[in-house]
Amino acid sequence: MKILVIQQKMIGDVLTSSILFEALRKRYPTAELHYLIHKHTLPVVEHNVNIDKFILFDPEKDEKVPGLFSFLKQVRAENYTVVIDVYSKINSAVITAFSGAERRISYKKWYTKHFYTHTFRLKKSAETGAGLAIENRMLLLQGLSSKFPKEIKPKIYLTEAEKNSAQVLLQQAGIEPGQPLIMCGILGSSPAKTYPLPYMARVLDHLVEKTEARLLLNYIPKQKKEAEDLLKLCQPKTRKNIFFEVFGKSLREFMAITSHCDALVGNEGGAVNMAKAMNVPTFSIFSPQIKKENWSIYEDGKQNVSVHLNDFNPEALNRLKKKEIAKKSYQFYELLTPNLIFAPLDKFLKNTIKQDPNKQII
Repeated sequence: MKILVIQQKMIGDVLTSSILFEALRKRYPTAELHYLIHKHTLPVVEHNVNIDKFILFDPEKDEKVPGLFSFLKQVRAENYTVVIDVYSKINSAVITAFSGAERRISYKKWYTKHFYTHTFRLKKSAETGAGLAIENRMLLLQGLSSKFPKEIKPKIYLTEAEKNSAQVLLQQAGIEPGQPLIMCGILGSSPAKTYPLPYMARVLDHLVEKTEARLLLNYIPKQKKEAEDLLKLCQPKTRKNIFFEVFGKSLREFMAITSHCDALVGNEGGAVNMAKAMNVPTFSIFSPQIKKENWSIYEDGKQNVSVHLNDFNPEALNRLKKKEIAKKSYQFYELLTPNLIFAPLDKFLKNTIKQDPNKQII
């Protein structure tokens, strides 16, 4: 049996959908398992022991007609028995249909249903603590067998060399083991998914005030200006505790550094999913237009906690569509003031950060 799983676009989605390979490997140990993903997302699933081959989609080349035709021929030449299309959009439906696979599985949508042999309606409520993002992915495996589990936790496969290199990097920066260390997700994947910087600065101030933790900022070089703007908004004491020049220069390095942190606090997104996959506790701030129930993966109120405007002021978003909220995201973010989230944040810090006996979190 030869199986292809398709999950394009975002890093968090690619990591989350990788759970299918663990389930497939256990059920079909001799099957050949391939993963079709965008090439920039490869690092998050690199070294996954359950994946035999990656089929890398390059948007700059493969979305143009000549490149797309060549890509489709490449997929068809693999002679897949099964294709599981998790992405479930028009372009992935075309790839699935062109594969020629005998069994083609995806979600039920009126505009793509004829491309598949088996389709499933998305679940509206979760049955486990894993959350809908996990359960809806596992649901697709019912197109092969009813004996798959309902949930599996995503995993990241770091090498010992990567973890050791990150530890050396931290020590060279003056961060010693045993000191509380928090990775801060200061920027979302877009402005509409980014907690306002003045509010984020107050969150960082609060982290240092309550824990004396060393802080690392998750940003990439092209976001340095925004990170510097945030730094200027922080209190002097906070700035002293921020190791601004210590950041992941690649996705693998970011994950290796995060694996040494006591927690990740910040905007909900791919970084949060990566931290969870490495069993690093997370406190995430959801953007107003995202449904928290869809991506609150493995939240237990202790090790993994999140906040959303709906938790405090559900009337503000009542009956508004996602696009309407996204257009006014900053306006709705302003309603989610830091004072609202400090109470659940303090509870999270009590559960996850080693306490200085002379400075307890109140």
